[in-house]
Amino acid sequence: MVMWVFGYGSLIWYAGFEYEQRLVGYIRGYRRVFYQGSTDHRGTPAFPGRTVTLEPHRDPAHICWGVAYKVSGHQAEQIAFSYLEVREKQYDKKVYLDFYSDDDATEPTLKNVLVYIASTNKDVNINYLGPAPLETIAHQIIEARGPSGPNMEYLFKLETVLIEMGCKDEHVTDLANAVRKALAERDENGILKENGAK
Repeated sequence: MVMWVFGYGSLIWYAGFEYEQRLVGYIRGYRRVFYQGSTDHRGTPAFPGRTVTLEPHRDPAHICWGVAYKVSGHQAEQIAFSYLEVREKQYDKKVYLDFYSDDDATEPTLKNVLVYIASTNKDVNINYLGPAPLETIAHQIIEARGPSGPNMEYLFKLETVLIEMGCKDEHVTDLANAVRKALAERDENGILKENGAK
């Protein structure tokens, strides 16, 4: 058994399992968005954080960068049916997509790569938060923290690793800038300044 798993969020910088190969590349037809509520890693049930999921893009050629990990044999079975099923338990949808590793590729490097997605159906995914104004998402990320750490840490790590990979993601960049702007408008005690940033 050979399995490839695509990571587009924290899996990019922290796999959490041993793998045989790691490839930087992308999938097509999806965009990365901070629309999934996190109550187990970067937030709590009382105050969910926000992590990324994927949503179909109107342009089927639109690309979302990330990494693909190869595992095989007994290890693949363990990862597929134990570790990732627990780590990604709030992502209720599994799809198998083509993975590309070259900017101008016409043929996929890999086929049937496993991708975890949080669906928008709140009947089955009670933690889906959906879109909101950028400033609203930014303030939620600033306040949220969970067992895996502050929500801001997740956002900034994702921004950093995408930059290091040479990948552009406007949603991540815009949100990180919105968080920095909101933080600049607070005083040393974390309280919003009356007249905004000085």
